[in-house]
Amino acid sequence: MPALPARRYGDAMEALAQALDETARRSGFSGAVGVRVAGEEPWARGYGLAHRGLGVPHRPGTRFATASGSKAFTALAVLALVQDGVLGLDTRVRTVLGADLPLVDDAVTVEHLLCHTSGIGDYLDESDGWDAADYVLRSPVHLLADTEAFLTELSGHPQVSPPGAGFAYCNGGYVVLALVAERTGGIGFHDLVHTRVCAPAGLHDTSFLRADELPGDAAVGYLGADSDRSNVLHLPVRGNGDGGIYTTLPDLAVFWEALMAGRIVPREVVELMLAPRHLVEDEQMRYGMGFWLEQDGPGVVLEGCDAGVSFHSLHDPDEGLTVSIAANTADGAWPVVRRLRELRRT
Repeated sequence: MPALPARRYGDAMEALAQALDETARRSGFSGAVGVRVAGEEPWARGYGLAHRGLGVPHRPGTRFATASGSKAFTALAVLALVQDGVLGLDTRVRTVLGADLPLVDDAVTVEHLLCHTSGIGDYLDESDGWDAADYVLRSPVHLLADTEAFLTELSGHPQVSPPGAGFAYCNGGYVVLALVAERTGGIGFHDLVHTRVCAPAGLHDTSFLRADELPGDAAVGYLGADSDRSNVLHLPVRGNGDGGIYTTLPDLAVFWEALMAGRIVPREVVELMLAPRHLVEDEQMRYGMGFWLEQDGPGVVLEGCDAGVSFHSLHDPDEGLTVSIAANTADGAWPVVRRLRELRRT
């Protein structure tokens, strides 16, 4: 494939889509891939099965779990409360937690949690080694449907480093954010995300679905390419602040457009969130506030991985380019993501 010419993605969209399509087919990808350029007809394909037992194929409109891709939705809901004056970036979360989670340092702020610099102990420590088939939760998963229920999971993890000492990706920090947002916002976290993020953005097929009552258009997550075991016993029955929202390729395109247009939070808040704060060398990316950023380049990224889930959505605001890759296995998306990154570097 020829190199993609600068500022002419529209001219090269077919070649980009073809390259990703070839990689998806060659790797046995199970999921959906979409490429959209402003002013061009969007391209999208589904591959493999959304439900293996019933033989339901993936389609561009399939609803996929996004794992940590939904941290941006949490961050946006929290920043909406900051805009309202309900919270401040400098709000110390102890003032909201009260006696709960006593091992969280009293100096931890909302901004620390948003930027993964809180130093709190993580209930799902991704640096500790992980396999898609592991059972990592202490609580019965059916109990983890609401934010307050996660207190059991979040408790008992000592502070790892002083607040503000450095970047350390922390799933638990985003559940604490959800707890803080729920207690101060006056409504449940899932409703908060709907009213402050999904509704103003115009996302009609994006929500925190329960794993035990998935609608017919949602993909079942599988533990491996050759395994028909689903992830229903491996994840909370309903996602929360650190992950688990479901969405579609069309909704992702709408999300990026709404975000950049300032329809979710004002543009100055978006710019604050997308300002690079940390270089994360292990990921070959930078981090802002709820969003990953390309290490070199203008791209903004949502990314997630979990049992039965791998997800990547890139938006290049300079070129009006959006590429989304969603799979219903933990490792299925990454060959296509790697190919996309290769093309971005040429």
